[in-house]
Amino acid sequence: MMNRISQTTKVVLSLNATEVNLLKEGLNFKKNPEDGFCYIIFKSKDGLKACKNQCKHQGGLFIKDIEDLDGRTVKCTKHNWKLNVSTMKYVNPPDSFLQDQLVLDDGALQLLELSPVHPWLTDPRETLELQEGEVKVTYLTHACMELQLGQKRFMFDPWLKGPAFARGWWLLHEPPDDALDRLCAADLIYISHMHSDHLSYPTLKVLSERRPDAPIYVGGLSRPVFWYLEQSQVKLTNINVTPFGVWLNIDEHLRFMILMDGVHPEMDTCIIVDYKGHLILNTVDCTRPNGGRLPQNVDLMMSDFAGGASGFPMTFYGGKYTDSWKTDFIKTERRKLLNYKAELVRSLQPRIYCPFAGYFVEAHPSDKYIKDTNVKNTAEDLNALINKLAPDIKTWTPKPGAVLDLGLALKDSSNSEAISNPPTNAKVYKDSWEFDLYVEEINSAISCEIFKHQSWIQFYYTWAGFKNYNLVVRIIESDDHFEPLRDGYDYLVDFLDLSFPTARPDREHFYIEIKNRVGVMRYVVLHGCLWDDLYIGFQNRISRDPDVYHHKFWNHFQTQLPLHCPDWDQFLPHCFVDLEMHPVCLLWRPA
Repeated sequence: MMNRISQTTKVVLSLNATEVNLLKEGLNFKKNPEDGFCYIIFKSKDGLKACKNQCKHQGGLFIKDIEDLDGRTVKCTKHNWKLNVSTMKYVNPPDSFLQDQLVLDDGALQLLELSPVHPWLTDPRETLELQEGEVKVTYLTHACMELQLGQKRFMFDPWLKGPAFARGWWLLHEPPDDALDRLCAADLIYISHMHSDHLSYPTLKVLSERRPDAPIYVGGLSRPVFWYLEQSQVKLTNINVTPFGVWLNIDEHLRFMILMDGVHPEMDTCIIVDYKGHLILNTVDCTRPNGGRLPQNVDLMMSDFAGGASGFPMTFYGGKYTDSWKTDFIKTERRKLLNYKAELVRSLQPRIYCPFAGYFVEAHPSDKYIKDTNVKNTAEDLNALINKLAPDIKTWTPKPGAVLDLGLALKDSSNSEAISNPPTNAKVYKDSWEFDLYVEEINSAISCEIFKHQSWIQFYYTWAGFKNYNLVVRIIESDDHFEPLRDGYDYLVDFLDLSFPTARPDREHFYIEIKNRVGVMRYVVLHGCLWDDLYIGFQNRISRDPDVYHHKFWNHFQTQLPLHCPDWDQFLPHCFVDLEMHPVCLLWRPA
């Protein structure tokens, strides 16, 4: 049973792409012409931050602080309180408030306001003492945790077998032998978002065969988490879409609440679990969970830590993208992420912190370059930094099968019996992944009938629905080493008018060249998959001219493709249309 109304978002300010580019470095004051309210946007090389132009003390308006030479601080016109907008911390008086940030929906910028801001404060519960063994948290692998909460068992993000992102990610840790049995016996299953290292169809296929009515809970995202369910042919009959910011009561003592991400509100979520007044916060992969507003002093906090979950910059070539540049960039980004996570944990002051959701490896031999280049943070490094910044926070670096007894740990954080590690002979790291089984399934798309007819190209990109954007993309089908295939397709797509020219147009335009592994590309096309399988899965190599990120293009192909795959049954009878009327011009023609 759910309590109260769900959390909502309201667009309070919109800026188009041109207006975003015109924002100057540092402070920007922007007024909504419709209601007259003013907002502050801070622009730096690290991105954008935004808040209401309203002091938290007594609601006064901010103006630029002429004494601030760095251009980061604003001053309240009522009582001269000062806010550093780059950190959202009040510096006068110090250690007072933290300014509430607005949610940024990037691209053509929208500022979103959450309501209520702190939904977990509704219907507070008395905190009751936990008995030994009453709440146990078991780490299985990657982002998969099992929570025993009294008589209930709650499973998070079960990726227990098979690859993720086509064939690019593989499990680093060996799940316990009984992991699938635990999944099939779970009372509740939470899946945070649609990425395949969290929503694993090979794993859920096992669940569907054994227990198709297992209760699964997901957030009410604009693109349904299980949008691919019918296409996957996995049969699950008890998927529950839960409104954001609402307590869902399971029994007398257990309830949970799903929250949206502030940076990707259309596709990512996190969760708060409340058992007898004890809070467990799992922020999963969220960049800014709940827009940066999170409960403090929770009993257990879990979050990602590793980084490296993107094709950039490892899959890029040409220009500045030398191996040395990539190494320096990855090192800098890894350090920034480590410091951000440590500072977030320090600010929230959980009793116990556990890094997870970063235990993947680019294990396939063809991806050795990515594996060697894409160096990630370790859980040990993050926990060491947290111990330095906040020594009162207990940190836990789990191994597969390790168990945290929350009741014992809260009574005495130094109690060695609070954490039970697996037997010393238990296998920690995977050393085999059934590559052939899964890669052959993907490569079976290569010989599909539709690819014998070049008109599939026009049919597919018309289905994709992206156009009226001055970008020309060259797609080259390649082998595993990204060498163009002699009998592969090589074609241009002009997204300004959705045409397929033989050469780049004479007008000024943006250009991207993408070499895709033929098996993955054709599998994505055939099944209408999102291009995350190509981009996040390291299954392509990309060059840009000029070197500009096209959010609108990538966001469409990674999150906005139609919910149903192309109707190839309709295509095949009509694939011999007059190509002079509907030309698709190839730079390379398959044999």
